[in-house]
Amino acid sequence: MSELILYDYWRSSASYRVRIALELKGLAVGRHAIDLRAGDQSGSDYLAVAPQGLVPALQSGDRTLSQSVAIIEWLDERYPSPPLLPADPDLRAVVRAMVQAIACDIHPLNNLRVLRSLRADFGADQSQLDAWAGRWISQGFTALEQLIRTHGGAFAFADAPGMADCCLIPQVYSARRFKVPLERFPAILAVDERARALPAFAAAHPDRQPDASPA
Repeated sequence: MSELILYDYWRSSASYRVRIALELKGLAVGRHAIDLRAGDQSGSDYLAVAPQGLVPALQSGDRTLSQSVAIIEWLDERYPSPPLLPADPDLRAVVRAMVQAIACDIHPLNNLRVLRSLRADFGADQSQLDAWAGRWISQGFTALEQLIRTHGGAFAFADAPGMADCCLIPQVYSARRFKVPLERFPAILAVDERARALPAFAAAHPDRQPDASPA
């Protein structure tokens, strides 16, 4: 198969998810940094690759994939070992629900373009942005904490790292950025500690990316 090329931004949670999946699969990937703060995502060159102007995008030959969850599912189907989703359809639905709780209900409300709109349209300062993000992260984590207690083991689902962890660990990183108190979520914190000790998660961490820079 042709070389994989990942278009991403070092601190993007969605990009972080895909980097974890690639590392767990042991896949070599070329990387093209898209600086969201500089507006690279709105340039004509990148819009020709990813019409939504969002990261990440993953190029494989003449095919370019967008949306982090779709990319991770594609990776799991094209490169099935190690699996990121369980084989049983009922259990796959449980994992997908955990993933969507993060990717659909938490993350979109605290990504960069929303925060910029809150600043520009409503004059929100950083403390107000932290409170906004913290509200939705805490609400989502309350549900995820229970799901992990019910379905988790060493990781968010069962005892091997998988798709739920690919999404959870970046969201915990974001929670810390926004100063969200996490003491109420011991199951989430335990998974985060175990995951971040693994080489795949360490290599995918934002601070380890070549374009990482101070906020």
